[in-house]
Amino acid sequence: MFEQRKPQNTLGSAVAMLELIYHSTAHAIRKTHNNAILSILNNLIRMIVMMGVFYAMFAILGLRGNAIRGDFLLFVLSGVFLYMTHVRTVGAVAGAEGPAAPMMKHAPMNTVIAILSAALSALYVQVLTLAVILFVYHVAFVPVEIEDPISAFGCVLIAWFTGIGVGMISMALKPWFPEATAILTQLYTRANMIASGKMFVANMLPGYMLRMFDWNPLFHAIDQARGYTFINYFPRYSNWHYPVLVGLALLMIGFMAEFYTRKHVSLSWGARR
Repeated sequence: MFEQRKPQNTLGSAVAMLELIYHSTAHAIRKTHNNAILSILNNLIRMIVMMGVFYAMFAILGLRGNAIRGDFLLFVLSGVFLYMTHVRTVGAVAGAEGPAAPMMKHAPMNTVIAILSAALSALYVQVLTLAVILFVYHVAFVPVEIEDPISAFGCVLIAWFTGIGVGMISMALKPWFPEATAILTQLYTRANMIASGKMFVANMLPGYMLRMFDWNPLFHAIDQARGYTFINYFPRYSNWHYPVLVGLALLMIGFMAEFYTRKHVSLSWGARR
């Protein structure tokens, strides 16, 4: 009666794991609010507020001339949305349940499922928010025209993927240095307000300034997304290969660090904090 039914074949195991990821993702979405719709609405309001702030800043400071010729709202959205996707994924994965969490006492649950659920919940909320913004803007204001929407969305996935790598490293370090990890994660998020390059165009930067930003994979993802969004912009100083390789490297380091932490973590660590 109380025995756990284990799948007898590989397909059954895969289906059971996907079902567990689905339920864990739904649980992660509802963490911020009991109502999933209000949780998504909360993210939508944050996105609109940040876009409004940058729109007003460009208008007041007279920086609209530095933007790409075309729909200015798409220029702002292409930077703000990828930035929000990246940092929200970092925060979600870094805050995922670790090996000492009570949920890990249940046999089917493990840290890999917790990480995947946190990452997928962040992507789901962000993509749904983007769809709502573009739909309302397209219907109520002007038609939205994106030169290569599939490739532009691929850049969104790149920003999300690199966020998983950074978040996994933070998650693995958190049991060892909880306060320092929280501070470093916050500093990384704040630094990317500028270092992500969402407020300017890479082609217009002088060489000495370009070197200050081209280390950042999010900078490349945003610049490439603008190249796929606008027909008259061709990124010359960025590519999509670099952030993918950096994301893979961060993911491998994160998995190794998480494996080491999982082998040494203890419930008594939480009692000391």
